[in-house]
Amino acid sequence: MSLGILRLFKLLFVFLLLQNLYADDHNFDFDFIKKGKEDKNTLLIIGGIQGDEPGGFMAASLITTHYKIKKGSVWIVPNLNFYSIIKRNRGPFGDMNRKFAKISSTDPDYDSIQRIKEYITSDKVKLVLNLHDGSGFYREKHIDRLHSPLRWGQSAIVDQESIDTKYYGNLSEIAEQVCASINKNLITSSHHYKVKNTNTRLGDKEMEKTLTYFSINNKKAAFANEASKSLPLHERTYYHLLAIEKYMDIMGIEYERYFPLEPIAVRNVIDNDIYISFYDEKIQLPLSEIRSNLRYFPIKKDGSLEFSPSNPLLTVIKKGDGYAIHYGNRRLAVLTPDYLEHESIDENIDVTIDGKDFTVPLGSIINVDKNFKIKPIKDLRVNVIGFVHNKNDEAGVTVNKNRLQKRFSIDKSGKIFRVEFYKKDKFAGMVLVNFDKNSNTTARVSSFNKNYKSSTNSL
Repeated sequence: MSLGILRLFKLLFVFLLLQNLYADDHNFDFDFIKKGKEDKNTLLIIGGIQGDEPGGFMAASLITTHYKIKKGSVWIVPNLNFYSIIKRNRGPFGDMNRKFAKISSTDPDYDSIQRIKEYITSDKVKLVLNLHDGSGFYREKHIDRLHSPLRWGQSAIVDQESIDTKYYGNLSEIAEQVCASINKNLITSSHHYKVKNTNTRLGDKEMEKTLTYFSINNKKAAFANEASKSLPLHERTYYHLLAIEKYMDIMGIEYERYFPLEPIAVRNVIDNDIYISFYDEKIQLPLSEIRSNLRYFPIKKDGSLEFSPSNPLLTVIKKGDGYAIHYGNRRLAVLTPDYLEHESIDENIDVTIDGKDFTVPLGSIINVDKNFKIKPIKDLRVNVIGFVHNKNDEAGVTVNKNRLQKRFSIDKSGKIFRVEFYKKDKFAGMVLVNFDKNSNTTARVSSFNKNYKSSTNSL
């Protein structure tokens, strides 16, 4: 056997091994979310085809969680290549955006490609928008290394001037409108947008393999929006949202946004409005200031960890002895498990907060100024994590903030603490106590995670 054939054999073996591992352990299917009233003028927004481009998939995710479609129809795939997003690279099994002309049925990306093709070719979809983060700043003439015709950032991409279709076929004209709209709202003038026509049909072999070229060959108006990788995440996301809103305007889609479209507001939404709940919301965690490791986290004895995320970029992955909470490209925290039997109960909790009585469900986050007291509940034991006390059951005990050890808090600021409930030795649920005067943290269930549950994958 020649050295060249031996190397080829080794590469094939590694590919098949990775493929089998993926099939067995990496079921990171993408989400498909419909918003508005479904009609035959649907906008399909796609983010996350390449996992190292977070501005695109973050913007798509915010459309699912922080926008209301008041008129028209929008379909969103915010995490097309979710495994790539978790791995923080362009594509663990090759660039997914080069697999639309031809793909083997044995390719790990095959099912995702076939499924997204079905959405693209639906007779309801009239415009396809693929969101990317591109290198540098596209300019028609060479200026320097980051500003040249070879760069992709800050551009609206079309494959050709127009296509012969009844809806939105004037591709370049539409892209010019989008660029003009974005350029009225620039953070700085150096960020200005330009239309980049790849003229794919004239022989660009790489672009012939892409999602947008597949789309226009199926008579669908298709565009890519590129924000520059030279910009921070929230600014990339800001520009993507400006583009998305203009495409919706062009299509007559009406919407309501739940935050001001300003760079700082976008950053705040990305970083702070994120939650995850477990076990039918008996546990809820705000994630904006979560500690990197939560120890003795109550997980079912069989190791299962059902969860509901507040947006489609959140997931939990079993890795080694822990459970890692991922948010797009970022690993937020690792849950070190305390494996316990769980008891399903349907009880509300009576609690005195700063001298006033309240009744709250398990899974709540309660805001406290100075102290709280959990009233005794028949057959339930109360354990306030981080509270120094000589009793086994802390029901009926007034807990002052200064008696709680900050290192046991779930947040880095040392202000949010776990209160756990047990029926004998079985875990029954949890509430969180928040001592942060400057926030009004409450349990959040977004429109995305309503009726949405998932379980952990493994790495």
